[in-house]
Amino acid sequence: MTNHNPNPQQQYAPPAPEQKKSWFARHKILTVILAIVVLGVLIRLIGGGSSENPTAPAPAGSPSSEEAAPAAPGEPTQPGIGVPVRDGKFEFIVTAVAPPVTTVGSEYLTQTAQGEYVQVMMSVRNIGDRAQSLDASSQKLLDADGKQYSVDSLATAYLDEGIGYEQINPGNALDTTVVFDVPVGTVPAEIELHDSAFSGGTTVALR
Repeated sequence: MTNHNPNPQQQYAPPAPEQKKSWFARHKILTVILAIVVLGVLIRLIGGGSSENPTAPAPAGSPSSEEAAPAAPGEPTQPGIGVPVRDGKFEFIVTAVAPPVTTVGSEYLTQTAQGEYVQVMMSVRNIGDRAQSLDASSQKLLDADGKQYSVDSLATAYLDEGIGYEQINPGNALDTTVVFDVPVGTVPAEIELHDSAFSGGTTVALR
């Protein structure tokens, strides 16, 4: 007859071996730091690809180069026909330039040009406090190339309104014409007006 043990010894299963943790699990802090570093590198790579040389913003309150550069002053406009100009005790107003001619004068007195005559009409007023003499020979004509021509005094004297040496009292004005003998085809550009032979002069554009 078989003997059965009513309380057989309980058998237990052996404990499962402890699973070995990964390196990242054992070093959580280092893992977090590495993740942050990698993320930062990726962000820089992505951001840097859009612009290799990003333009730094201008500091607040600093003016731009256009605002900082002062505006260049414009050149003064030269006075022309009809504009009053002054030199010394005289105020000049050039009123017209006549077409060139080869002779001037009257039926009895005629002067012929070497080239052609340019006649400049003007009004001269004495703005001083005493009489002043106007000398026609003190006036100069300039062409487009800067060449200077003197007055033909004899041709000027032959004109009805021509003068040679005329005295003007304070406040009075005189209408006159000065004549220049110039080469044919000369284009008068400016006239240089003087109240005397030694004054600084003033220039009027004729075109």
